[in-house]
Amino acid sequence: MNDSTELATRESRTDVASREGAQPAKQLTRISPAVDIFEDSRGITLYADLPGVPREKLDVRVHDGSLNIEAEAVIPVPSGLRLQHGEVLHPHFRRAFTLSPDFDASRIDAQLRDGVLKLTVPRREEAKPRRIEVSVG
Repeated sequence: MNDSTELATRESRTDVASREGAQPAKQLTRISPAVDIFEDSRGITLYADLPGVPREKLDVRVHDGSLNIEAEAVIPVPSGLRLQHGEVLHPHFRRAFTLSPDFDASRIDAQLRDGVLKLTVPRREEAKPRRIEVSVG
């Protein structure tokens, strides 16, 4: 993993033929959000920076051992003002992780607060470290 933000700009898909009066396709700026991941004996906790993302525009999915985060930020423009310069007009966040079978994907907890997504992924009971008693004899 590198510590620079990955940016890739592409036009959104236009599967439907152009029609009169149709809005032009908006440019999507794909951003790989910064994450912090902590691991302990209970599992992992992942923090992803998603500034400007409301809950309605956040999609967290897990399928076949893959954890996917997709989100779109909503950047409000105050009424009566016109945007003169915008670095990122339609930010779209996307990040994917592969989960080890040691983790219980069915018990993932997700919380979004102040632009930070917190995912708690518990370890399966059988994968948790345990102390083995040794008998003498």
